Amino acid sequence: MGKETDGLAEITLLGKKTHCKPGTRIVELLPSRVDADKRPYLGAIVNNRLVSLDSKLYARATVQPVTVADPEGATIHRRCATYLLMAAFTDLYPSRRLEIGQSMGNGYHFRVMGNDASTVDLVALLKRMDELRDTDLPFERHTLSLEEAAELLGNAGHHDKVKLLRVWPTSTAHVVTIGNFCDLEHGPVALSTSAIDDYALLPNEPGFILHFSERRSAVWRDEGLQAIKLFETYRETRHWNEILGVNTVGELNELCLSGGVGEIINIAEGFHEKKIARIADMIAERRPKVRLVAIAGPSSSGKTTFSMRLGTQLRVNGIRPVTLSLDNYYVNRDMTPKHPDGTYDLEAIEAIDLALFNEHLQALLKGEKVETPKYEFTKGQRVPRDKWIPMQLADDQVLVIEGIHGLNPRLTESVPMELKFRVFVSALTQLVIDHANRVPTSDSRLIRRIVRDRRYRGYSAAQTIATWPSVRNGERRNIFPFQEQCDVMFNSTLVYEPAVLKVLADRYLLEVPRDHPSAVVAHQLRKFLQLFVPIFPDDVPRTSIVREFIGGSYFNY
Repeated sequence: MGKETDGLAEITLLGKKTHCKPGTRIVELLPSRVDADKRPYLGAIVNNRLVSLDSKLYARATVQPVTVADPEGATIHRRCATYLLMAAFTDLYPSRRLEIGQSMGNGYHFRVMGNDASTVDLVALLKRMDELRDTDLPFERHTLSLEEAAELLGNAGHHDKVKLLRVWPTSTAHVVTIGNFCDLEHGPVALSTSAIDDYALLPNEPGFILHFSERRSAVWRDEGLQAIKLFETYRETRHWNEILGVNTVGELNELCLSGGVGEIINIAEGFHEKKIARIADMIAERRPKVRLVAIAGPSSSGKTTFSMRLGTQLRVNGIRPVTLSLDNYYVNRDMTPKHPDGTYDLEAIEAIDLALFNEHLQALLKGEKVETPKYEFTKGQRVPRDKWIPMQLADDQVLVIEGIHGLNPRLTESVPMELKFRVFVSALTQLVIDHANRVPTSDSRLIRRIVRDRRYRGYSAAQTIATWPSVRNGERRNIFPFQEQCDVMFNSTLVYEPAVLKVLADRYLLEVPRDHPSAVVAHQLRKFLQLFVPIFPDDVPRTSIVREFIGGSYFNY
């Protein structure tokens, strides 16, 4: 407990100290409901915990309100906008159901389930959303017993949410209601609907997109709506999940508890192997022209394991892969570009010696012998030229390059397009918590990275979380703008993997000190992982992409 003066709790709000009676709600202390730019406050970070504005303060606390311009506030905005959409849809189409899907075009894609799904009037639906917003309905929060929550949600037809209650970590559940829609509380919500604005509904068959304006918040990533290959990859994964009969966390939990998860693991891994084999076949079909396979993808997407498994399938086709490491083509440290703060920007493509790399590519693809460099990261420079490694391609070999810049045209500009085959590897989560709540793709990759960094790279969960925003910014600059230029996309996620990663990730997240800035994200991730029945790592095949993060892989990294 913190220091109290005359029975009052000491509060630091917006950088200024004040005192209040224990039990005072945060909203009662705010000088205004909006920030200096007139953006509504949506929640607050209290002692490194993200909470709703109607939360009560009892002791010493540091309180920082958040808006849509903050990552934490943007999360609340997206959640509440989804609830607003669900409430409006329930009013207009009570016999149908909306299912949330992937993140796309600064928003979320939704499918309409039920009879005459294609007749949804988006103009009328948006109008109803606006009416609910302008009515300033409260996002009401209720604490119910699990039995009461199950009855309420079941009567509303939310059986996907009822399934979650079977493994709910507490004896009570918080339920949020708005209009005729109700949901389990998976995180803070705004005080009322008037705080949620600047949204749109855009047609995108099958279904539509709840779109958030990037002008409102720099947090939104402008993917654009023409991400055709990305969308098709999402649909492919959704189809896989439908074959498995696992679309929600509750469905996965039921299989874990009933003993059916082993079959799910085998089939999910089978989907991966079949897709990788097909990609190898596509490369073989373009031989002998294709001599270069470029593989790109964001952090913790499983590029390394994918490359090794692809190599196996290429050998099945009589093609021998040879890897050329981009890491050895970094410029010397004194030539490396820098961030505005003076630190080295190793993710910029200018950190690569593009001229030398393209010179070597041209020579190798002509069958010529070259001396390839070797880079010492501890010294920040290449080894002397007399220690460079000779390399030459045989007729039955293809050159494989893997890295974040693999699809950037500048990296391989000396190579004619017909000689290249480009693969984009990502982790596009299609498992949803329930039909109204997504599992963010970036969170899935962050959990992978936390486990890998803690086990094999000497970084704590707190350090990994702290550097994640910088990693994401680098991806936005260097990776995602080129993803649609690939010949094929591979989705590396596995429907069962959060239940495996939970076993290790929850332990590592507990190591994050409560007073560390990373504790905000760590707490949110732990709450998410609590929804899963754990799957023991021993059940994961040794060739699985999950092994790249938990260890025990057949491959050497």
